[in-house]
Amino acid sequence: MWLADINRHSLRLAAKDIVDGLSSIYIWPMLGWQEIRQRYRRSLLGPFWLTMSTGALIAGMGPLYGRLLNQPISEYFSYLAIGFVVWILISTVIVESCVVFIASEAFIKQIRLPFTVHVARLVWKNLIIFAHNLVIVALVLVFYRPTWNWHIWLMPLGVLLIAVNGLWLGLLLGLLCARFRDIPQIVASLVQIAFFLTPVMWKSSMLGKYEWSVKWNPLFHFLEIVRAPLLGGSVSAATWQAVAIITIVGFTFTLIFMARFRSRIAYWV
Repeated sequence: MWLADINRHSLRLAAKDIVDGLSSIYIWPMLGWQEIRQRYRRSLLGPFWLTMSTGALIAGMGPLYGRLLNQPISEYFSYLAIGFVVWILISTVIVESCVVFIASEAFIKQIRLPFTVHVARLVWKNLIIFAHNLVIVALVLVFYRPTWNWHIWLMPLGVLLIAVNGLWLGLLLGLLCARFRDIPQIVASLVQIAFFLTPVMWKSSMLGKYEWSVKWNPLFHFLEIVRAPLLGGSVSAATWQAVAIITIVGFTFTLIFMARFRSRIAYWV
């Protein structure tokens, strides 16, 4: 079994890759920003084009789904805007993680860098786009301001936890998809299905006695640790525990896979 081939030395190298990659603070932030600049080169608004399209989508969906779901427009508009913006961050990190090493083939084969650098670049780039999309949330909350309390200060922690989990997810999916090229299409399809199964447009309370089923959706918990504080609510202890467990288990599995297959990534891409 391949687990038997893992030793302390390979685990140490995998851990060193993660530490060295995250500590390369002069590399991955620059690469992430450079990718955004190249994508929106010669564009007047840059990433704000994505913000405008997202804002237009929310503006159209808010009144419509508020009526369909029989929800107060003022309350539902804030719920939808925050949920949709956070979902874009989560789903984009998941989908792009599948090709993070494949897209970085030139760097991997020409420059010796920790593999974590490429994943950190991916997460950082999406955090920048998320910051642009927060303009939508700010505008919505100006018109439909909820009653805030001290829990709002937990919102940055929620975003940080999403970014941290994006690191192990990027390493794991990037490694698997470099080896098996069918996985990106499978993941993209699953993310589309997950959008409808996750309370982004609808509320978990609408399920009635089946509300407990939402707790088994890990994406719900990551959505909740950002959305609930912004809506003036509190995040349940069960949600914080779920996020903590997912983070610990995710990094553990990723470290094992990196220890075993890290040396093969350059050949797979």
